Amino acid sequence: MRYFGLLGYPLTHSFSQKYFTEKFLALGIENCVYENFSIPDIKGLTEILSSKKGLEGFNITIPYKKAVIDFLDEASDPVKKMGACNCVKISNGKLKGFNTDTVGFEQSLIPFLKPQHRKALILGTGGASAAVEYVLEKLNIDYQFVSRTASQNALSYQDLNETLLEEFTLIVNTTPLGMYPAIDEFPQIPYEYITPRHHLFDLIYNPTETKFLTLGKQRGASIQNGWEMLILQAEESWRIWNEQTA
Repeated sequence: MRYFGLLGYPLTHSFSQKYFTEKFLALGIENCVYENFSIPDIKGLTEILSSKKGLEGFNITIPYKKAVIDFLDEASDPVKKMGACNCVKISNGKLKGFNTDTVGFEQSLIPFLKPQHRKALILGTGGASAAVEYVLEKLNIDYQFVSRTASQNALSYQDLNETLLEEFTLIVNTTPLGMYPAIDEFPQIPYEYITPRHHLFDLIYNPTETKFLTLGKQRGASIQNGWEMLILQAEESWRIWNEQTA
């Protein structure tokens, strides 16, 4: 039996186990199981690795995308650059880390990009924001982090004004604000300055339309959620796990 799984805490919002279980059934794959590894402390990964014989790989979600790096024997170049990992392949007892969020974000974002989307605001500074930063750099899109408190690398939400919103027409929410069940929460940006020139991307997929997206749509902006990104990154993980290694 081949085992795969998802590492995080809590995992009540996770889509991965359902997605891969249905994928295995649809393809008639009978020797694969995908489990949830919900652990309140990253140290619990040690026990999972020692007790789960046949574990070939796992995904990582909030809050361990950065902490898991300490467990890796090897890391892909994007993981080294970002300091964030959401996919691990286990081969010959060695753990190699990848970041498939970058693939999912890039491929899902590109069809929505317009000529005016040359500057972006990244809301949040957690593990997911690292993948967004990586992709924006690759696409030569300037970006600015926004967080609850200002720092050397980030503006605060209070710093955002009409001038900045006129300049930064791509806005990406990487925070969990608005995720089910807290669907009434949303990043505190000045939505009154959002226009049809803006594109709002929310990495959240549940609910389908967060309040962040609804408020942007009401101002005429184009919007997208994280559903397609999630599917793309899952399929990239599956490709990595099944890729033959020398």
